[in-house]
Amino acid sequence: MKNQKSKTLTKVEVQNNQAKAWYLFDAKSKVLGRLASEIASILSGKNKVDYVPYLDKGDFVVVINAKEIKVSGKKESQKLYYRHSGYPGGLKSKSVQDTREEQPEQLIRHAVVGMLPRNRLARQMVKKLYVFSGKDHPYQDKFLKN
Repeated sequence: MKNQKSKTLTKVEVQNNQAKAWYLFDAKSKVLGRLASEIASILSGKNKVDYVPYLDKGDFVVVINAKEIKVSGKKESQKLYYRHSGYPGGLKSKSVQDTREEQPEQLIRHAVVGMLPRNRLARQMVKKLYVFSGKDHPYQDKFLKN
């Protein structure tokens, strides 16, 4: 039997192999969690055959119509997003409905970040995510796939 060994990729080999692709997602009438898991998979590069967990092989993702995303059940009024100022009594909370009115991009961004690993590599992945509340975006000239 012949010994088979897996070749480990280096950062230079990955950069020379391929350019990053651009994906366009329309969030209109899509469920938040299902869309976020698909986006997280593309950002981390898990949709590619040469995926390795220690390198950033993910592609760019543009999400439009973030204000029209759906949430299931009673999450619109009952789910709360928390943040803390760091001072005593500084806990603030905001419902999905309030967040949708003020910052609809944060709904998708928060869900995607929660599905990525908690490390430096994930912070690089999040930089490749662009979320817009309407249908207009400045990345029209990029080749977009979906």
